[in-house]
Amino acid sequence: MSKQNYRQMIVYLLLLVLAIFSQIMYAGIYTFSSGTTLSQLVGSIGAILLFVEIINLLTRVRMIRMHKPAVEAAMIGRIYQVVAAIVIILVIANTLGQLAAFASFFAMFGGMLLGWSLQAPVSGFAAWLLVSMKRPFRPGDRVQFPNLGLTGDVNEIGPMYTVLNQVGGSIGSEEASGRNILVPNAMLFSQVVINYTVRQEAAYMLDEVVVRITHGSNWDRAEQILLNAAINVTEDVIAATGKMPYIRADAYDYGVYMRLRYLTKATERPETVYKITKQIFQMMQQDEQVDWAIPYIYSYRSGEHKRDERKEYEKGQIREMNIADIRTSGKHIDDKELEQLMNSIAASGLLQPILVRKAPSDDHYEVVAGEMRLEACKRLGWKKISVIIHDKKAV
Repeated sequence: MSKQNYRQMIVYLLLLVLAIFSQIMYAGIYTFSSGTTLSQLVGSIGAILLFVEIINLLTRVRMIRMHKPAVEAAMIGRIYQVVAAIVIILVIANTLGQLAAFASFFAMFGGMLLGWSLQAPVSGFAAWLLVSMKRPFRPGDRVQFPNLGLTGDVNEIGPMYTVLNQVGGSIGSEEASGRNILVPNAMLFSQVVINYTVRQEAAYMLDEVVVRITHGSNWDRAEQILLNAAINVTEDVIAATGKMPYIRADAYDYGVYMRLRYLTKATERPETVYKITKQIFQMMQQDEQVDWAIPYIYSYRSGEHKRDERKEYEKGQIREMNIADIRTSGKHIDDKELEQLMNSIAASGLLQPILVRKAPSDDHYEVVAGEMRLEACKRLGWKKISVIIHDKKAV
């Protein structure tokens, strides 16, 4: 218990002792019409409050012995306080001789109020009592309401509302955003609640990082890279649980899905995914035996090779060359497409030079890219054409 709780117990004890002393020495100071003295009333209130603090202390001790979080004892303590308030109201009503009137008033109007205007609050209060007693979730837990599309960390469970620190929402991640969400307790009777942190002292969940590798990659080496990354990042979780990361895989058209699965703390999942992904990325970049599979390109390195060719093309030297010195492959060219291209070149000129390379057998050049452009220029009667030589050393 905190110092404030101990101070409250001392204050209530002094209040009780003072009331007893006043009753003995001064005959209670003042006597109400019911025959109860002021000292007896003050003493009764002090005794009730002191009793609640003692019961609260015993509850906390029991929770500690059961290895339960301290917040669970605080939740039950809230119930004790509500019961104590009701008892004190009844004691005051009895002292003032109004207990029968109070009971009659409640009997006449209580049911009507509960039925007409307090339906949702009463349901919420009942839900709060059930949650406090059964404790399916507690302050500090991460919970999800699938029907509401809501995930959050429980900040407080009050008599009417459960307060969540929303996870995600304003950000595309499973991290707390600092935005409080009030969920009416009455809704808890009709909602499915998923608790990610049933055991707060060991709140772990299974997660995965998926990596796509090419069919030509070294499978064993890829597995080792993924497992090493997970072990490096989650070594504290492995030490606490004794459960190692593992791999599951399935094939698809462009390669293999390698699914790295591991345990992580539920509230630290985004950070863990980031660290593991970063390590995998760095290790795969340095390893020639493993390659990323990228749809339509086949692999990261294949795509990089094509980009290198493009850079080489762009860095080539543009020059004018006699069309007669350039050989074509003689492949069939669609006349309709050729006519459209001729019209475009006639109107706007040759916007992109063709790519050629030195023929290995003689002084001629052969087309690497742009055979249709070359044929269009020929038919337009051009004698020269702009070219980029693929291998500059051959110029």
